[in-house]
Amino acid sequence: MLKKILDVILVREVIAPVIIVLLSSLIYFIIKRILKRFFKIRKKVSKKEKTIYNLVINIIRWFIIVIAFLMILDVFGVDTKTLVASLGVLGLVIGLALQDMLKDFISGLFIIFENQYCIGDIIEVKGFKGEVINLGLKTTRIRSYTGEVKIIPNRNVEDVINYSQMSSLAVVDVSVAYEENYDKVEKVVNELLDKLNKEKIPNVKGELKLLGINKLADSGVEIRIVGETTSYENFEVERIIRRKIKETFDKENIKIPYPQIEVHNG
Repeated sequence: MLKKILDVILVREVIAPVIIVLLSSLIYFIIKRILKRFFKIRKKVSKKEKTIYNLVINIIRWFIIVIAFLMILDVFGVDTKTLVASLGVLGLVIGLALQDMLKDFISGLFIIFENQYCIGDIIEVKGFKGEVINLGLKTTRIRSYTGEVKIIPNRNVEDVINYSQMSSLAVVDVSVAYEENYDKVEKVVNELLDKLNKEKIPNVKGELKLLGINKLADSGVEIRIVGETTSYENFEVERIIRRKIKETFDKENIKIPYPQIEVHNG
């Protein structure tokens, strides 16, 4: 008789909770795999869809955890029906106690569905600029280009500057000496830009163009080159253009002015 009682206790209060945990983990794993497979079938997935995927996975995980927890309580003899029925009052109490957390959750939903920013976007919040590496139900994580990670509660995300929703503009200003023949300079630069446009520099959208003389500076004539790039890739494109300009000017003996001091002995 004692053995039967021990067996019942072992099955009910030890094995059953373990089975519930294992089945819950299996269900979560299967749902996650199905969602991942769905996204893999599509050849191109937007950053917004990736963000929504992470949000849905988080919601499913917490839903499964809550259901598994209630089932385990039921195994141990807790009246879960009464517990669930009282969740209305309990939810009100918890809501008052956890107002900030609820604000974070609601703000996170608005951020996603209003498409303010997504994972992978470059944004600036209160002077901190970086890439969004995680957008959760409670916080947003931003990593700067030097590696620092800022964690911001979603309710505090205000006055966001998003650098990734529109194309960027690469702007390169180059100075040449007043002594240089401008017609020659213009011809050399246009030939270089034609070559670069044919080579298709990565992240350049459209064509690179010479606008002409931008400024008559103290030490030289400043010309301006512009080109549309994918979002936040303008700095890399500008570096490539400057290097090509320097190589070309050296080859064509076109002087780039720099401050000089002439010393005369009396």
